[in-house]
Amino acid sequence: MAKKILIVDDNPNMSSLLQEMLEVFDYESVRAGDGAEALNELERGDFSMVITDMRMPNMSGLELIGEVKSRYPKLPVVLISGYSVSEIDAEPATYKADGFLGKPLMMSDIEKMLNSLLK
Repeated sequence: MAKKILIVDDNPNMSSLLQEMLEVFDYESVRAGDGAEALNELERGDFSMVITDMRMPNMSGLELIGEVKSRYPKLPVVLISGYSVSEIDAEPATYKADGFLGKPLMMSDIEKMLNSLLK
Protein backbone atom coordinates (compact mmCIF):
# COMPACT_ATOMS: atom_id res chain seq x y z
CA MET A 1 0.00 0.00 0.00
CA ALA A 2 1.15 3.50 -0.73
CA LYS A 3 2.43 5.53 2.17
CA LYS A 4 1.06 8.71 0.67
CA ILE A 5 -1.62 10.88 2.26
CA LEU A 6 -3.69 13.59 0.60
CA ILE A 7 -4.06 16.70 2.79
CA VAL A 8 -6.96 18.99 1.87
CA ASP A 9 -7.02 22.41 3.49
CA ASP A 10 -7.54 25.92 2.14
CA ASN A 11 -5.02 27.23 4.70
CA PRO A 12 -1.52 26.58 3.28
CA ASN A 13 0.09 27.08 6.68
CA MET A 14 -2.06 24.36 8.24
CA SER A 15 -1.50 21.89 5.41
CA SER A 16 2.24 22.57 5.48
CA LEU A 17 2.34 21.93 9.24
CA LEU A 18 0.43 18.67 8.84
CA GLN A 19 2.72 17.65 5.99
CA GLU A 20 5.76 18.14 8.24
CA MET A 21 4.10 16.20 11.06
CA LEU A 22 3.34 13.27 8.73
CA GLU A 23 6.97 13.20 7.55
CA VAL A 24 8.00 12.36 11.13
CA PHE A 25 6.06 9.09 10.71
CA ASP A 26 7.57 8.44 7.25
CA TYR A 27 4.47 9.35 5.26
CA GLU A 28 4.71 11.28 2.03
CA SER A 29 1.89 13.74 1.44
CA VAL A 30 0.36 15.82 -1.30
CA ARG A 31 -1.52 19.02 -0.53
CA ALA A 32 -4.73 20.21 -2.17
CA GLY A 33 -6.31 23.61 -1.49
CA ASP A 34 -9.93 22.59 -2.03
CA GLY A 35 -12.26 19.70 -2.73
CA ALA A 36 -12.09 19.88 -6.53
CA GLU A 37 -8.29 19.86 -6.47
CA ALA A 38 -8.41 16.93 -4.04
CA LEU A 39 -10.65 14.88 -6.33
CA ASN A 40 -8.26 15.56 -9.24
CA GLU A 41 -5.29 14.41 -7.14
CA LEU A 42 -7.14 11.22 -6.18
CA GLU A 43 -7.69 10.40 -9.85
CA ARG A 44 -3.96 10.77 -10.56
CA GLY A 45 -2.39 9.23 -7.49
CA ASP A 46 -2.33 6.20 -5.23
CA PHE A 47 -3.17 7.38 -1.71
CA SER A 48 -3.53 5.48 1.54
CA MET A 49 -5.62 8.18 3.25
CA VAL A 50 -7.26 11.59 2.87
CA ILE A 51 -7.15 14.15 5.67
CA THR A 52 -9.50 17.08 5.07
CA ASP A 53 -10.37 20.26 6.87
CA MET A 54 -14.06 20.62 7.62
CA ARG A 55 -14.60 24.25 6.63
CA MET A 56 -13.44 25.24 3.16
CA PRO A 57 -14.91 27.38 0.39
CA ASN A 58 -16.78 25.80 -2.54
CA MET A 59 -16.87 22.25 -1.13
CA SER A 60 -16.83 21.57 2.60
CA GLY A 61 -14.84 18.74 4.09
CA LEU A 62 -18.09 16.94 4.84
CA GLU A 63 -19.12 17.18 1.17
CA LEU A 64 -15.66 15.98 0.12
CA ILE A 65 -15.96 12.96 2.42
CA GLY A 66 -19.19 12.03 0.67
CA GLU A 67 -17.57 12.31 -2.76
CA VAL A 68 -14.47 10.36 -1.74
CA LYS A 69 -16.50 7.59 -0.12
CA SER A 70 -18.76 7.25 -3.17
CA ARG A 71 -15.75 6.97 -5.53
CA TYR A 72 -13.22 5.21 -3.26
CA PRO A 73 -15.25 3.42 -0.55
CA LYS A 74 -12.25 1.71 1.10
CA LEU A 75 -10.07 4.83 1.32
CA PRO A 76 -9.89 6.13 4.90
CA VAL A 77 -10.88 9.79 5.29
CA VAL A 78 -10.14 11.81 8.42
CA LEU A 79 -11.84 15.11 9.23
CA ILE A 80 -9.91 17.99 10.83
CA SER A 81 -11.66 20.79 12.66
CA GLY A 82 -11.05 23.46 15.24
CA TYR A 83 -14.46 22.55 16.60
CA SER A 84 -15.04 19.51 18.80
CA VAL A 85 -17.03 16.63 17.37
CA SER A 86 -19.97 17.63 19.58
CA GLU A 87 -19.98 21.16 18.10
CA ILE A 88 -20.12 19.98 14.49
CA ASP A 89 -23.58 20.24 12.94
CA ALA A 90 -23.49 16.58 11.89
CA GLU A 91 -21.43 13.78 13.38
CA PRO A 92 -18.51 12.80 11.12
CA ALA A 93 -19.88 9.25 11.20
CA THR A 94 -22.96 10.54 9.35
CA TYR A 95 -20.64 11.42 6.50
CA LYS A 96 -18.66 8.19 6.85
CA ALA A 97 -15.51 9.82 8.21
CA ASP A 98 -13.07 7.23 9.50
CA GLY A 99 -11.55 9.54 12.07
CA PHE A 100 -11.45 13.03 13.54
CA LEU A 101 -8.49 15.26 14.45
CA GLY A 102 -9.05 18.39 16.49
CA LYS A 103 -7.04 21.57 16.17
CA PRO A 104 -4.52 22.33 17.43
CA LEU A 105 -2.98 19.22 15.90
CA MET A 106 -1.05 17.05 18.34
CA MET A 107 1.66 14.58 17.30
CA SER A 108 0.24 11.93 19.65
CA ASP A 109 -3.23 12.21 18.05
CA ILE A 110 -1.76 11.92 14.55
CA GLU A 111 0.28 8.89 15.57
CA LYS A 112 -2.80 7.17 17.07
CA MET A 113 -4.84 7.93 13.96
CA LEU A 114 -2.14 6.57 11.61
CA ASN A 115 -1.72 3.44 13.73
CA SER A 116 -5.44 2.73 13.92
CA LEU A 117 -6.25 3.34 10.24
CA LEU A 118 -3.09 2.39 8.33
CA LYS A 119 -1.14 -0.21 10.29
